[in-house]
Amino acid sequence: MYRHLLVPIDGSDLSDRAIRESIELARQLGASITGFVAEPLAPLPAPGQPQSLMRKEALDHDALTESHAREILTRFEAQARAAGVPFVGRHSQAPRVDRAIVAEAEAQGCDMIVMVTHGRGAFGEFLFGSQTKAVLSGSNLPLLVLH
Repeated sequence: MYRHLLVPIDGSDLSDRAIRESIELARQLGASITGFVAEPLAPLPAPGQPQSLMRKEALDHDALTESHAREILTRFEAQARAAGVPFVGRHSQAPRVDRAIVAEAEAQGCDMIVMVTHGRGAFGEFLFGSQTKAVLSGSNLPLLVLH
């Protein structure tokens, strides 16, 4: 059935649930997991900011996002390996996280995406948006949503 799951995570408490549930699902299915962290690009510099400061801020942002992603993915990998589930961790920076998730799932040959949602309701989605809804509308792959 499903052999390769993409599991986007961000390090939140909800991500811990996605990790646990996706590992159990993969174990039952005999599937592998690609854990994925998509970070937003560095914010645009302030007008008139010196070039040297812009470069430093961009480098700092890159280092912080890479460190954050590696920390989360290392934890995910340890739990997956302990359960006997094959695991690969990947991360990227992108202007739109939802598009990065869909692109990564396609690039890695995944046949299902497993995501967790905040379930903020209509008003919360209006204020904050919904990555899950954006992935659902932008992908042809099955999407398992944990709440």
